[in-house]
Amino acid sequence: MLPLALRPQAPNPHGPPRQPIRGPPRGPGPPRRLVAARPRRLLPRQDGIPGGGGGRRGGLAPGAEVRGELEAQLSRFRELLGRDPTHVDGHQHVHVLPGVCQVFAEALQACGVRFTRLPMERGVGSCTWLEAPARTFACSVEQDARAAMGPFARHGLRWTDVFVGLSTCGRHMSTHHVSGALARALEGIPTGRAVTAELMAHPGYPSVPPAGGSGEGPDAFSCSWERLHELRVLTAPVLWAQLAQDGVQLCALHELDSKRPGEGTPSEATLETFLEPSPL
Repeated sequence: MLPLALRPQAPNPHGPPRQPIRGPPRGPGPPRRLVAARPRRLLPRQDGIPGGGGGRRGGLAPGAEVRGELEAQLSRFRELLGRDPTHVDGHQHVHVLPGVCQVFAEALQACGVRFTRLPMERGVGSCTWLEAPARTFACSVEQDARAAMGPFARHGLRWTDVFVGLSTCGRHMSTHHVSGALARALEGIPTGRAVTAELMAHPGYPSVPPAGGSGEGPDAFSCSWERLHELRVLTAPVLWAQLAQDGVQLCALHELDSKRPGEGTPSEATLETFLEPSPL
């Protein structure tokens, strides 16, 4: 199954409102990402386009401030939606960084959030269509994610069996690349076994400054045509047909959350079976 994480999206700024796109049902609440939205930013401004390898993840605030920011964002989420999110991850995958993952896992456990993202994509280091900085960034994220598995598991967090998306960001997204990434992720898994996979994506309409962003206006990726490219690929009949041919069933994260441990749910043990570090 391929869970779909739906995030709030501003309307198309270039034309009249469009009819909703048909797709998987929404869960009881959208996922949440750890970002800096309060007066003191936790992260440096992120202007990099993921597909171009421009991500920067250094310069984090101390752990106590990360905890306070995360708790404040979760509290605000409850105020707005009346419930906790089903899934929380981090902008540029900061939630798996050393010094952050432990605090992150403790905060999610305390508020009852069950799911997070483990950004380990099999074979991403060998994806020749990615620019060298993008491959280096992806392998760094993967290394941090592997180290974060222990703290996540100890605090009861769960994640999908496999993850794809580092090799299919922005302009690199295509039906061929998505299908290929899923095939690589599932290599070696016994036929007939149900496996969950998360496809990371950033679909949407490009922002028009000064609207958008987290208090400082939209970044370069928010304004990029690459978000619209992802939207078109993800809603094209050719991708849906390929997923159906590959036996992929789309689902929402709350459907995974309804499973009980022991019923094929994601865990540290199953991930160790399928994943190996990607070469640089």
